[in-house]
Amino acid sequence: MTVDIEKVYITYGPMVLRRCRRILKDEDLALDAMQDTFLNLVESENKIKDTALSSFLYTIATNVSLNKIRTLKRAAETYEEELLFKIAAVDETEKETAFSMFLDSLFQRHKESSRTIAVLHFVDGMTLEEVAKEVNLSVSGVRKRLRLLKEEIKNIGKEVIL
Repeated sequence: MTVDIEKVYITYGPMVLRRCRRILKDEDLALDAMQDTFLNLVESENKIKDTALSSFLYTIATNVSLNKIRTLKRAAETYEEELLFKIAAVDETEKETAFSMFLDSLFQRHKESSRTIAVLHFVDGMTLEEVAKEVNLSVSGVRKRLRLLKEEIKNIGKEVIL
């Protein structure tokens, strides 16, 4: 399918930018991620289905943004640079930072798509059906991933208390 990139950009650009901003919480990074999203679209033009273009772009934007976060974490070459990045990126209390570290540890033990599922459902407030459509899984598959995450959180919480 041939895609009119300019028309797609005008139509879906604002949605993609909002998604990138929400994940990255940095305007410059979000603009870069949006550009990368549309570059991926051009490169993936033969995989595009006209009926699911917004879902396709939403998924690409999510993945590009999460990859940017990972790249930034790996790119810190010295302890001072890493510390400055953490300070600049964190506007949370100490408790929220500890919780964030706990979640990072939790998601390292699961498929990357589980993090995406959790973000879409718990942060973005999407229904199980909407999440299933976005990640190309069945509703029961999404429900199972969320249940496994919840069970592990309960088990880890018990370990911390003991």
